[in-house]
Amino acid sequence: MSVQAQYQQKRCSAADAIRVVRNGDTIVVPTGVGEPPALLTALSDARRDFRDVQVSQILAPRNFAYYDPETVEHVRHTSYFFGGATRKGGQAGWIDYIPAYFSEVPILIRRGLLPSDVVFALVSPMDKHGYFCCSLGTDYILDAVKKARAVVLEVNPNVPFTYGNCYIHISQVTALCEDEQAISEVGLPAIGPVQQAIGKYVADMIPNGATLQIGYGSIPDAVVMQLTDKHDLGVHTEMVGDGILTLLEAGIVNNRKKNFLPGKMLATFALGSKKLYQFMDRNPALEMHPVDFTNDPFIAGQNDNLHTINATLQIDFAGQCGSETLGATPYSGTGGQADFVRAANRSEGGKSFIVLPSTAKDDTISRIVPTLTQGTHVSTSKNDISYVVTEYGVAQLRGKSAKQRCEALIAIAHPNFRDELREAAKKMKLL
Repeated sequence: MSVQAQYQQKRCSAADAIRVVRNGDTIVVPTGVGEPPALLTALSDARRDFRDVQVSQILAPRNFAYYDPETVEHVRHTSYFFGGATRKGGQAGWIDYIPAYFSEVPILIRRGLLPSDVVFALVSPMDKHGYFCCSLGTDYILDAVKKARAVVLEVNPNVPFTYGNCYIHISQVTALCEDEQAISEVGLPAIGPVQQAIGKYVADMIPNGATLQIGYGSIPDAVVMQLTDKHDLGVHTEMVGDGILTLLEAGIVNNRKKNFLPGKMLATFALGSKKLYQFMDRNPALEMHPVDFTNDPFIAGQNDNLHTINATLQIDFAGQCGSETLGATPYSGTGGQADFVRAANRSEGGKSFIVLPSTAKDDTISRIVPTLTQGTHVSTSKNDISYVVTEYGVAQLRGKSAKQRCEALIAIAHPNFRDELREAAKKMKLL
């Protein structure tokens, strides 16, 4: 049977496509805007028809009706990383959380440690060879497809067709529906003077010819905005966004100096504007790959001069970063921070930057603390931490003693808290 005949045979409405789901199934959904809105809306509308169904996903950006504490016995969300749509449910306890390095999610699926009974994914139109592209969320979805009993695709002409390892063949598909709604757009975060100050410290330490990994947030974007005097930069990252696009358009990123896959920008998911999604379409300068490739510290660390930029919520005197909880209250997730910190440590000439404002809540709380708040999850360990940057400067901790770390971190804390931090350090016998 031709690929076109297979396509027509499997084509149906979203309401019909979700009927492949059985009670007790786990549905795996891609990252961010790679989620299929028509399918998840149909599932939400019919959620009371099911029992004990879970939807597993990292970074869910949109609210669907199945995010409902009254119907969790029917369909329940399980998060690998909380986003804006799922954070409140996670904090209230009716959305569950699975801790895992982002790079290892495909491995956990392959080994059966994370279930994948059904896949729902948003994809590009099929090409003449029968392939769909899952460019917006390549992440862990290919391994989920291999494990799944049923694969359901939402085909949208607004999804870019990209190069890399990001394809699903029609022969792997159980059912598909079509939809033409615009892909969700995510704007750049607001950048204030604190973020600009931190960004300048980091930008000044990035040399020409460096390869970048840039996380999401106002501080990483503030770094990007201050790289306009650089040249020959490369990109090996997990997320491609509009900040990176501006560097590409200015010719600052050209990937020519990369020694691992030179000339190619690598990412595993996209989060940005319509302009970004159009830029991605059939662009030979960009490849989308599964996250166990992009985020593997051994692979990413093969880039010389890899400079990685990620944010944290709190850091203690030892250098432990709490990036995913506020005390015991969940906020985000493990994600790829530790993956890229370790990759930069492996890289010849690499640097990993952990960035954070020195305070929170209108300068009433120091983010640099003697010990992490009770219950805080450690996202990046004291053994991996390297450069820590606040608006007051840079502390390089790698290779430093406990006392030296303490002194360096207090020096970049907000001045209002330095005396208090010194007193705590003396009680801990660190000063």
